[in-house]
Amino acid sequence: MATKVHKVFVSYHHANDQRYRNRFENILTESDISVIKSVQMGDINPGISTETIRQKIRDDYLSDSAVTVVLVGAETWKRKHVDWEISLSLRDTQKNPRSGLLGIILPTHPDYGKNTSNSYIPNNPYIIPPRLHDNIQCKFAALYDWNENPALIQKWIHDAFNRRKTVNPDNSRTSFANNRSGFQWQP
Repeated sequence: MATKVHKVFVSYHHANDQRYRNRFENILTESDISVIKSVQMGDINPGISTETIRQKIRDDYLSDSAVTVVLVGAETWKRKHVDWEISLSLRDTQKNPRSGLLGIILPTHPDYGKNTSNSYIPNNPYIIPPRLHDNIQCKFAALYDWNENPALIQKWIHDAFNRRKTVNPDNSRTSFANNRSGFQWQP
């Protein structure tokens, strides 16, 4: 039986986690399980307005993706662009349908390796992106530990693809205006 190939958008902390994003792309493309997209550093002029940046992300990068994968490193929760990419993935419009959502805890994250089930809430949920946390809570998204098994990753992606039509996401949180700082976000 042929496997379903999904277009995947990857959201991540560019400065800290580029090597994991590159490895993730290699795993997916070598296994022919997904087509991968993401905004790379320098792709979007940071001097344009916030609304124009959001529109470019949605129309140029997310428009044909079916699932958004958030690679969650130690500081991913701080990044405004990660928040925007998750938020834009959750919007369901005629031009850009909603994407499924999942997070993968990277080995650089303090909760990596503490997974005791197939999908979990981290020990400290305030050190994952807040909008991802909201969607894990409502069961629209799932969170997993980093794994390089293509069949398992394909299952995670396909499950997220299926959930996008059966579970309503939570996109009620106000978008980040700036990057965050500190040790964790506040509920």
